[in-house]
Amino acid sequence: VVMMPSKYSSEGSIKDSEKLIRNLGISSDKISIQPVFDKIIEMLKDAFKGKDEDITEENIQSRIRGLYLMALSNKHGYLLCATGNKSELATGYATLYGDMCGALAVIGDVYKTQVYKIVEFINRNSEIIPKEIIDKAPSAELRPNQTDQDSLPPYDLLDRILKMYLEDQKEFNEIAEAIGESEVVRKVLRMVDVNEFKRKQAAPVLRISTKA
Repeated sequence: VVMMPSKYSSEGSIKDSEKLIRNLGISSDKISIQPVFDKIIEMLKDAFKGKDEDITEENIQSRIRGLYLMALSNKHGYLLCATGNKSELATGYATLYGDMCGALAVIGDVYKTQVYKIVEFINRNSEIIPKEIIDKAPSAELRPNQTDQDSLPPYDLLDRILKMYLEDQKEFNEIAEAIGESEVVRKVLRMVDVNEFKRKQAAPVLRISTKA
């Protein structure tokens, strides 16, 4: 496991990760991305002149982490596993050449809400995955006070829409009628459709549903 903090990584996230590593009894490295990020921003300063900060700077952070992990994979002969779940890959809530790096997407066909159920199963006898990780709002931590729900509907709602669209092969009108939030449904379906180019470049997914 490699921890790759930046200035946006909360102290809680680092401590929670360290607790999980101890619980699992696995080795870890800690390599900051901040010096590399600062240098890249400095080198791109003239090319970015007149432009406000946006998702570009967030993606640079993710891609530095991808670069680190691929370098370690090459050097040590490791197989890198991509971390994205089905909810993220479906909506494009992932960075090409960043967190999408890897040879295998182990949970790429597992919705975010299913990930929480798997965690409950893993913790059925004792706390292996720290409660702090489960309870806190999901966040990419690529900008201050960021949460996944800044960009996505709540995962329970999102996953209902995705399942109907991807696996049940329902179209907009049927989904909107069932969900009752037509604008949210429209937004989610559009996200799925316009992000096909990312999925075409994604790591192979372990399939567990009727449509991965």
